[in-house]
Amino acid sequence: MASLRTNDTYSLYNLAWPIMLEMSLQFMIGTVDTIMVSKISDEAVAAVGICNQFFAALFVLFAMISGGSGILVAQKLGSGNELEARKAASLAFSFNVMIGIAVSIVIHFNTDLILALLQVPLEIRPLAQQYLYIVGSGALMMALLQTCSTIIRNTGNTKATMMIAVGMNLIHILLNYLFIFGSFGFPEMGMVGVGISTVLSRSIAVIMLFMILLNSFSSRLTFGEFVKWNKKIVKEIAKIGIPLSLSGGSYSITQLVIASLIGTMGAMELATRSYLSTVESFAFLFGMAIAMAVQIRTAHLYGSGKREEAYSDAWKAVKWGVLLVEVNTLILVICGKYILGWFTSDESIIATGVFLLIVNIVLQPGKMINMTMGNALNAVGQTRYVMTTSIISMWIVSVGLAYLLGIVLEMGLFGVYIAMIADEYLRGVLVALRWKKRKGHMKDVSVQASEGIAF
Repeated sequence: MASLRTNDTYSLYNLAWPIMLEMSLQFMIGTVDTIMVSKISDEAVAAVGICNQFFAALFVLFAMISGGSGILVAQKLGSGNELEARKAASLAFSFNVMIGIAVSIVIHFNTDLILALLQVPLEIRPLAQQYLYIVGSGALMMALLQTCSTIIRNTGNTKATMMIAVGMNLIHILLNYLFIFGSFGFPEMGMVGVGISTVLSRSIAVIMLFMILLNSFSSRLTFGEFVKWNKKIVKEIAKIGIPLSLSGGSYSITQLVIASLIGTMGAMELATRSYLSTVESFAFLFGMAIAMAVQIRTAHLYGSGKREEAYSDAWKAVKWGVLLVEVNTLILVICGKYILGWFTSDESIIATGVFLLIVNIVLQPGKMINMTMGNALNAVGQTRYVMTTSIISMWIVSVGLAYLLGIVLEMGLFGVYIAMIADEYLRGVLVALRWKKRKGHMKDVSVQASEGIAF
């Protein structure tokens, strides 16, 4: 990635490498986490997997605020308007406190109803109920973790979020060891221990991130800034954040629907998909880091008026990203049988998983193009276009085709993956063409002219 390296805090290299390291360590720790849960049973892994799909869908609420404010913070800092960047950051935090509390209360009192709506198989429902009740009741921590991390990253400080994320996951693994297996005199709590470990580790991370957030600008954020309403900033956050969150939320919800479809195939298929979700994250983790860095850098460059540089850097990032995800995927294909063997001894799960890892050779490049170019468009205010194309493709192609191939034609998980591939490539082509088409609008302008986010 040498061609992307500069001394600029907002260079792709300086933004991406801490995110890459963070995600690499999180992958390794997440893998250990899954292995530890698998010691309870394959059903426990399936239960955690489908609950985490539900939690991912919840991010539509949190991302509406944090996603929009993060882009706005980068744009405002790029244009030299720190005052409005501070307002966006403080408002995002306060709104997500309120949303997080409301979501925590709803889940706390409606766990059984949620599991029924998710069509969780009866054989894993008791385990899922324990995990959903505990982790869902702590949804406030999810909201604040996402908000603080997003804002801090968009100030250019990706190193701090990296350190906190690594610390959080190490604490989570330690607490898992104590609570799942009853080590060092702690009670053996199984799935309940997994839930408690998750909430406690997130809570510690939120406290640390909040302290960093308070000092992320030239002077410390004050209490008054967190309770002060600013109509102009709210409108700007909503203009970016609502389409952004609907797009991301639609993805999470469609994945939840697909998980429910897989659940009707059986617990073995659901467990296989849960294991693959963990393993596949290795294939895409470097690509995800680059895509996240692209959004931060593009928003900052756009805010400062350096639009031609923003345009060309996005294409560079796609090239590097596709290369990295393909290398990672090939490593997984070669080592897949041994890696899956860490999680389960079920030969049918391993055989199916190895085959689907080969399918990822086709899936991952499309995912990389889609996410990178989509993030670039989001960063310059094209969130409505990304939202529209994403929602249409995800529901018609991803869900519709998954149902047709996986359920109706009885192709199982392979049919689901074909649907995922078709969806990623369709969206990837659409956002890439949009970015290329708008090249003529990416001429460098003055900082003052960049206050608007029209593209």
